Amino acid sequence: MRALVVVGLLAVVALVFVVVALVRDTQSDAGAAGGCPEGWPVADVALREQKDVKINVLNGTDRIGLATDIADDFRNRKFQVKKVADQKKKIDDIAVLRYGPKAVGSAHLLRAYFLDEARYEYDPKRKDDTVDVVLGASFQQLATTTEVNQSLGDLGSPVAPPGSCPAPAKG
Repeated sequence: MRALVVVGLLAVVALVFVVVALVRDTQSDAGAAGGCPEGWPVADVALREQKDVKINVLNGTDRIGLATDIADDFRNRKFQVKKVADQKKKIDDIAVLRYGPKAVGSAHLLRAYFLDEARYEYDPKRKDDTVDVVLGASFQQLATTTEVNQSLGDLGSPVAPPGSCPAPAKG
């Protein structure tokens, strides 16, 4: 009988210890914006679905109509294409993705459409949630659905860029 009382008492002490540790936890928002240094932008690192991603498609090549063709391809894949235009400065890369803190998750998804071979230009001062997709001279075509899914698996989860803090998870 004494053994049962001792075991019961130990269980109650352990339970109280766990409750106190959880209540006094100061790291409950570690890795989220709660521990972010003042002035750092909060990066939205939630991986978006195509229908929730806003993009501008810019042609950085001499190929006439490239941006229009690829914008149509993105529309067929359910992206929100906001602007289609030619860019004066020509680029040799496959593509350049330009984005700000509100579009980190969107840019991560777009990385998969270029099989992680696009160049990335993060601008911490940018205020919108749109990604500029600048097509370059080395661009051939967007990845297939299967290639995108494999690439997303290889890329893992979106990560806040250096100098920014990940936004706390919603819901």
